Amino acid sequence: MTTINYSKWDHIDISDDEDDTHPNIDTASLFKWKHEARLERMAKQKEKREEFEKGYTSHNKKMSEIKKKLKEVKDKEDLKSDFEKLNLELSELEKQEREWKKKEEELKQEEKLTPLNIDTICKEGMSKTVINKAPPKPEELTDEEKAERQKTFVDKHKAEIKKYGMMKKYQDSQQFLSDHPYLVCEETANYLVLWCIDLEIEEKHDLMDHVAHQVIVMQFILELAKTLERDPRSCVRAFFARIEVGEKQYQDAFNDELNGFKSRIKARAKTKIDEAMKEYEEQEKKKRLGPGGLDPVDVMETLPQRIRECFENQDLGMLKERILELSQEQAEYHIKRCVDSGLWVPNAAEKTSKKPTEEDGEEEEFYEAVE
Repeated sequence: MTTINYSKWDHIDISDDEDDTHPNIDTASLFKWKHEARLERMAKQKEKREEFEKGYTSHNKKMSEIKKKLKEVKDKEDLKSDFEKLNLELSELEKQEREWKKKEEELKQEEKLTPLNIDTICKEGMSKTVINKAPPKPEELTDEEKAERQKTFVDKHKAEIKKYGMMKKYQDSQQFLSDHPYLVCEETANYLVLWCIDLEIEEKHDLMDHVAHQVIVMQFILELAKTLERDPRSCVRAFFARIEVGEKQYQDAFNDELNGFKSRIKARAKTKIDEAMKEYEEQEKKKRLGPGGLDPVDVMETLPQRIRECFENQDLGMLKERILELSQEQAEYHIKRCVDSGLWVPNAAEKTSKKPTEEDGEEEEFYEAVE
C-alpha cells in the first residue's frame, strides 16, 4: 500500500484571507502587496522556464539538422571536409547538451522548492463559460438613468439606509454593513447627503452632524475600494479596523473631511433656503401685481414723498390737492403707474356691487380731470 507524500504542503504562502496582522497595519493593503509580489515572482519563474524551453528547442533542432547533413555527406569523398566540419559541430553541440540537461535539472529543483499558494494549489477541473451583458458602469449612465437607478435603490432600501445613518458605534456600523453589503455603494452615500441637507434646513443641527459622520464613513470605504481596486464590500472590515486603532494621521484626515463636509452642507442648505425665499417672494409679488403688471410696493416706494403720504393716510382730498402741484407730465406718469399697480382704481364705484358714494364720485371726477 502506497503512502501519500505530504511534504509539498510543508511550505505554503499565506493566503489572502489570513487576518493575523498587527492592528496598526492596513490588512487589505498588506494582502494586496503580498499577492502582487508573489505574482511577480511567478511571472519571472515562468519567463525563465519559457526562455529555457525556447533555447533547448533551438539546440535540439540544430542537432537534428547536423545529424541529417552528416548522413548525407558520410559516403561522399568530395564532401569529406564537410563531414569533418559537421562532426566537430556535432561534438560541440553534444557538450552543450550536457549543459542543457544540467540547467533543466536545476530548474526542476527550483520549481519543486517553490512554496505552494492559492494560485498554484487551485487548478481548474471543469469550466463553463456563460457570457452575460456586463452592467453599465456609473460613468456610462445618462443623468436620467442615474436618477432612475438612485430612485429604485432608495425605494427598496430607504429604511435600512436611515437605520445605518442613525448608528453611533463603529462596531454597530461594521456589523450592519457586513449583514447588508448591498448598502456599501454610491447610492447610499447620495441619499444620506440629501438627508443631511434636509436636516440642516429643518434646523436639526445635532442630527445632521450625526448623519454627516455616517456619510464620511461610507465615503472613506468607497475611496479605499478605489485605491485598492477592490469591491467596496470587501473593504468594510479594513476601514473599521484602521479607524478604530485611532492612528492620528488617519483620524485627522477623517475629521478634516467630516468638518469640510458639514460646512458644505450648511452652505448648500443656506443656498436652498435663499432660493426658496426668493421663489416665495416672487410668487407673492405676482399675486400683488396690478392690472398693468406693476408691483404696488415698488410703485409706492417710487412715488414723491407728498403723494405717498396721501396713499398712506388714504386721504383723497389731500391727494387731489397735491397731485395738482405736479406738472401735467409728472401727474400723468404717477397716476398711470398707480392705476397699473392697483393702488388707484378708476371708476371703482361701477366695479363694485355697492351704490356709488359721494367719495366715489369725487374719485372719478379727479381721475377724469387728471386725464
